[in-house]
Amino acid sequence: MNDRTDTDAPELTPVEGFKAASTYLRGPIPAELANDEPNFSGESIQLLKHHGTYEQDDRDRRKEAKEAGVPGGKYYSMMVRTVIPGGKLTSAQLLAELDLCDDVGNTTLRFTTRQGIQLHGILKGDLKRYIAAVNAVQLTTLAACGDVARNMMCSPIPKKDAVYDAMQQLAADLKEHFKPQTGAYHELWITDSATGEKTRAGGGPTLRTSGIKDGDAIEPIYGATYLPRKFKMGVGLPGDNAADLYSQDIGFLAITEGSGQEERVVGYNLLVGGGFGRTPSAAKTFAAVAQPLCYCPAGEEIAAAEAVMKVQRDFGDRTDRKTARLKYLVHNWGLEKFKAKVEEYAGRDLAAPLPVLVNEHNDGMGWHEQGDGRWYYGLNVENGRVKDEGTFRLKSALREIGTTLAPELRITPHQGVIFCDIEPQDRTKLEAILKAHGVPLTEEVSIARRWSMACPAMPTCGLAITESERALPGILDQLDTVLAELGLQDEPFTTRMTGCPNGCARPYNSDIGLVGRAKEKYTLFLGGSRLGHRLNWIYKDMVLADEVAATLGRVFAHFKAERQPNEPFGDFCDRVGKDALLAACEA
Repeated sequence: MNDRTDTDAPELTPVEGFKAASTYLRGPIPAELANDEPNFSGESIQLLKHHGTYEQDDRDRRKEAKEAGVPGGKYYSMMVRTVIPGGKLTSAQLLAELDLCDDVGNTTLRFTTRQGIQLHGILKGDLKRYIAAVNAVQLTTLAACGDVARNMMCSPIPKKDAVYDAMQQLAADLKEHFKPQTGAYHELWITDSATGEKTRAGGGPTLRTSGIKDGDAIEPIYGATYLPRKFKMGVGLPGDNAADLYSQDIGFLAITEGSGQEERVVGYNLLVGGGFGRTPSAAKTFAAVAQPLCYCPAGEEIAAAEAVMKVQRDFGDRTDRKTARLKYLVHNWGLEKFKAKVEEYAGRDLAAPLPVLVNEHNDGMGWHEQGDGRWYYGLNVENGRVKDEGTFRLKSALREIGTTLAPELRITPHQGVIFCDIEPQDRTKLEAILKAHGVPLTEEVSIARRWSMACPAMPTCGLAITESERALPGILDQLDTVLAELGLQDEPFTTRMTGCPNGCARPYNSDIGLVGRAKEKYTLFLGGSRLGHRLNWIYKDMVLADEVAATLGRVFAHFKAERQPNEPFGDFCDRVGKDALLAACEA
């Protein structure tokens, strides 16, 4: 006899209800696109994320909006992301995005920390025009955000060899395999129809808390309610962890055999359970680095990843979005139980992971021969922001490069851009275009700045507690002075800043993490690694922005005096530990 009652069922989050009632990501979006309101309802806002867009407002202008009597007291606009697996795109595609940022955006665009492109300031009435234009150049915004597999990261180096070719092909294959199958995206943004697919007999999809079975005709991987939370994947190499594999829900660590031109990818270690979003006031939340789950021979890795995703789909927490990421399921179950369930879903045993560790992070900056007689050049783009401002005219430089040299491009996980396939005789021409537009060459950028990145934060992000992108350059100016005085200006280390604890710029595994805590105050993390394989820890809380460089200066002075030979900064901090560092630097 089954004594279960409706009251025994867990109470799901409102977002789960929105997804279940949406008829595969449609919901009220069609009707709201047609009305005259400047913004969307809460239900549409949640569903629109799966289509690649977030609703925002200009927080710098809230007072002005209220005084002007603007509806809702805010100047609303949309942020839209373009999905670019491995950051790989053509000059024509970038030129189209540059045109759009002038036409419908706020005149700037941003290379994201996941190797995509992000535009801000798009008005609701221009949203369809923008997304249609992106698709017209063979790109998409579908699944750039939302409770789905997001943009696939990959080490972007354009070397002409079998290893990088295989990794970058895997990133493209993952994107294609895991893209949502609903017709809603095409109907809403590419056509004028919003009739939707036919649903099963008995009406629309029903809400399911777990046990979503395969065989869903429309979404065979995701089911009607998609995943409990966002899902991130990346592909990398022991000698090139640019894709920050340990920060991903699934990291694909390539295993190779052979050497030189004979080196080939033979399989991948799958790392699972990484993720950085956290809420300091909620002890149940935490940052986590991914753990090795299994080894998959080449050709079997996508099927294994699908099994991992389906386990998360069916058993991830749909009652609390704060604890809905895969990392919490892995933590709560333990790796052994989690692997057993993945094997059940995969229908086969999974081999133990091979004892291989990351040993380098290649950011691809500067000039490099790419293996076919041509060259590539990695340009540092501070915080990924592409703009023309004063004598700094990066946007115009990219336009000229795209129209005259037309190279293939790669956006890097550190928000830079790589110009590929440059003929030897065009190297000086590329540099001359950049210099003529006031764009510093990578070689002219300090090491600290080159290895830094920040999230957008103010004024567009609704979650931001304080500044990030607008604050980090000034902090680095001060830090560069301190490092030069110590003779450490050539020391490589990662600095990552976010305006809130959600960790979009991946601050929790960097050498130095700065996380917004209050207005102009940050939590300072130390002890991570440029390799990205270790979490850092809180060194000091509530550090004023104006005091960050001086605080770090004292730690760097101790590092210079006490480091072991060739010891990296993050390793030194981790070895010495918080208490000893505080005693030495803050006494």
